[in-house]
Amino acid sequence: MIYTLLVLSSPGAGHGARTAADFALTAIGRGHTINRVFFLDEGVDAGCAAVVYPQDESTPLDNWAALAEEHAVELVLCISSALKRGLLDSSEAQRYDKPAATVHPAFSIGGLGQLIEAAAGADRLMTFGG
Repeated sequence: MIYTLLVLSSPGAGHGARTAADFALTAIGRGHTINRVFFLDEGVDAGCAAVVYPQDESTPLDNWAALAEEHAVELVLCISSALKRGLLDSSEAQRYDKPAATVHPAFSIGGLGQLIEAAAGADRLMTFGG
């Protein structure tokens, strides 16, 4: 089965984002495919490279980066949600004359069309948070 995941909640607010990452790993472990994870609204916080968690907490960003690196899962931050929160990749930082990118390299920035395209090519769209 092919899944598209939509993450709406911030990693720092509840368990929606963490549950999404756990679901993705479990699904892949059972032979399913995650064609794309799309982060919208507060969910885009998952891609922030500048966040530092206390030493006694796991870093949610590491789970997403490992998923992208080890399983070639595409991680896409909604551009309008990301820009409103100061999350910029290198091209957006240059476009808006900002000093640096703030998005982790495992993530890309894209539009809602990428969510629609992924959902159309999937058997299921799973939503987490909200």
